[in-house]
Amino acid sequence: MPGNSRRRGAIRKPGTKKGPVAGSGGQKSKGLQGKGPTPRAERRPGHPAQRKAAAAAKAEQARANRREGPELVAGRNPVVECLRAEVPATALYVALGVDNDDRVSEAVHTAADRGISVLEVPRHELDRLTGGAVHQGLGLQVPPYSYADPEDVAQAAEESGDAPLLVALDGVTDPRNLGAVIRSSAAFGAHGVLLPQRRSAGMTAVAWRTSAGTAARLPVAVATNLTRTLRALAKDGMMIVGLDADGSTSVDDLSVATSPMVLVVGSEGRGLSRLVRETCDVTVSIPMATGVDSLNASVAASVLLAEIARRRRAAGRT
Repeated sequence: MPGNSRRRGAIRKPGTKKGPVAGSGGQKSKGLQGKGPTPRAERRPGHPAQRKAAAAAKAEQARANRREGPELVAGRNPVVECLRAEVPATALYVALGVDNDDRVSEAVHTAADRGISVLEVPRHELDRLTGGAVHQGLGLQVPPYSYADPEDVAQAAEESGDAPLLVALDGVTDPRNLGAVIRSSAAFGAHGVLLPQRRSAGMTAVAWRTSAGTAARLPVAVATNLTRTLRALAKDGMMIVGLDADGSTSVDDLSVATSPMVLVVGSEGRGLSRLVRETCDVTVSIPMATGVDSLNASVAASVLLAEIARRRRAAGRT
């Protein structure tokens, strides 16, 4: 009869799978309430955009950690050249049982004279410290590189007494190319190197090794926005010269070589970025034999820097 909850079938038996035993208690209406706006794709767990953003953040953090920690320059010649250049090293690692030669002896004596700790370690430990690089029994630990400010580098170049010459890298992500460009810049009289804050190689151990210690003598600056920095330098009277395979001027006709200049070198793959190319006053190409599409970024920079240095020497003699 109505109202009799004791009758057969009036209520469900405990333990059934079909919801509350005695009424919903308003749970159904609560379940229909909204949960707020849908979060962006980057914040939705499991979404491809969220996984991509997390991977990018992790990679950026790894790059930051590498920049903040000490670096280890590996190899006998790079270590000796860094010590000769008085790179501010903190420790010299020497593999146990290493074959002694003039470079090893010079490295050990120079480090000892400068008060740098000389540590003998097993060869497998030096393999681990250098990340498997060819160390030839020597590794030099250097502190994180201290980057300069672009304005300070430009001011020092202006006060040098010579026509200012800076080298800017646009999208060069290989530290070996960076080290080679720094070495060529120092060899051919440049006053500093400019790097963009993003999408660029940093002064890692590989860059130190390739620069052969010249990074200790030539300032390397980081620009928050390379295009904006180039425009500011142009307002200060410097010519912005871009190295580009499709340049409007050949290196043989580089009449602006003796002017205050910023030489901009792009990556080997994509060359100069659009905004940087539009900022350039002139773009320069290097004539090459048929069948050769391009040169390595550091090699191309060396060719142009050598030509600039030659023209400046000739202008100085006339």
